Amino acid sequence: MTELLHQVSFGLMTLSALAAIVISIERLIFSGVNLRRANQLLQDLDASVSPAQLEASLANDTVSVMVKRMLVLEHQQLSPAVRQDRADAAFLAARDDSNQRLWLLDTIVTAAPLMGLLGTIFGIVDTFLALSKSGMSDPAGVSAGIGTALYATAFGISIALVGLLAFNFLTDRNERLGERFKMLILKLSESHPD
Repeated sequence: MTELLHQVSFGLMTLSALAAIVISIERLIFSGVNLRRANQLLQDLDASVSPAQLEASLANDTVSVMVKRMLVLEHQQLSPAVRQDRADAAFLAARDDSNQRLWLLDTIVTAAPLMGLLGTIFGIVDTFLALSKSGMSDPAGVSAGIGTALYATAFGISIALVGLLAFNFLTDRNERLGERFKMLILKLSESHPD
């Protein structure tokens, strides 16, 4: 039974590692696309392109959706407070999109070492149960079983370290993306005052 639990913990760690890799790659692509789009739109706004040209350059990425929401505001007769509230709502929606699934990566970073420790405990228990059944007192057999059990801890810590690097990198990129969102909103508000 403990051997099965040991194997289950390895399976869960493997699934966690795969999930962390997939999330990291997807978020890296997302942030790269949106940072490039935001930088291009900021350059276009600095070059004073027309709203029609700006709208024609938009796609379906998060930055473009936020800018489209801001461009719609210029055609509406709204008070400055309502306009600001709608701009804040557009910013918050874009920021939420950029932070999607990062909580899962953070959870994997936290849980992986614990799953590794759990796997190690099950492996050590399995080793001692095998010793008690066979009555074997061979130190080499005991140390081999415990050594194998420690692989689970090493695997869990490895997942956490790599995941932490990815999480911190993606968090930094999201902060830069959030700054670009704010700059776009400010420039769109300046270029289309009430």
